[in-house]
Amino acid sequence: MENYKQEFIQFMVDCDVLKFGDFTLKSGRKSPFFMNAGAYVTGTQLMKLGEYYATAIHENFGDDFDVLFGPAYKGIPLSVATSIAYAKLYGKEIRYSSNRKEVKDHGDTGILLGSKIKDGDRVVMIEDVTTSGKSIEETYPILMAQGDIEIKGLMVSLNRMEVGLGGKLSALDEIREKYGFEARAIVSMEEVVECLYNKPCQGRIVIDDELKAAIDTYYEAYGAK
Repeated sequence: MENYKQEFIQFMVDCDVLKFGDFTLKSGRKSPFFMNAGAYVTGTQLMKLGEYYATAIHENFGDDFDVLFGPAYKGIPLSVATSIAYAKLYGKEIRYSSNRKEVKDHGDTGILLGSKIKDGDRVVMIEDVTTSGKSIEETYPILMAQGDIEIKGLMVSLNRMEVGLGGKLSALDEIREKYGFEARAIVSMEEVVECLYNKPCQGRIVIDDELKAAIDTYYEAYGAK
């Protein structure tokens, strides 16, 4: 596993973004883990988060894109932080763009905030985590309505590796199959378990035998094949 992935997993735990216990997801599933990107709240945390995203995007999609698009609302700070990090790490100016929940009809009008998207733009979408793909379903038509653009791919923090709405493929694989662009994650839950199972993090064992068994049981029920 690449060093930046190991560091990112520990970073999520340090920031209390990746939690383990008993959680009820929006889908109604009972999960032994939960990721909340809204817990990144400080300047240092957002700076580091942007750098991890920028590294993963560079590794997976290269530099041949123009815009980072973050769906409202959590995608807004992600796209801003990552565009800043991309300039710092790779010396490339990437524009950020996000959608509004409501169209603005005065001042800076339209459905987008940040950069406008125009014909010929190559876009990388950025989100925290995709469980069902619903947000992509909402924002994909908005993006495609902006002109003749190319979506290079989607980057999320964590691949939960569980079945999406179709009940067979993971949410990321469903997006790839439905829309035709790559959907990647900085890390997967498999990598999280590899990194944390019976290994110290913050001076403690985060995933012990009992929690590992609960995660295994969860994936027996909901894991993508």
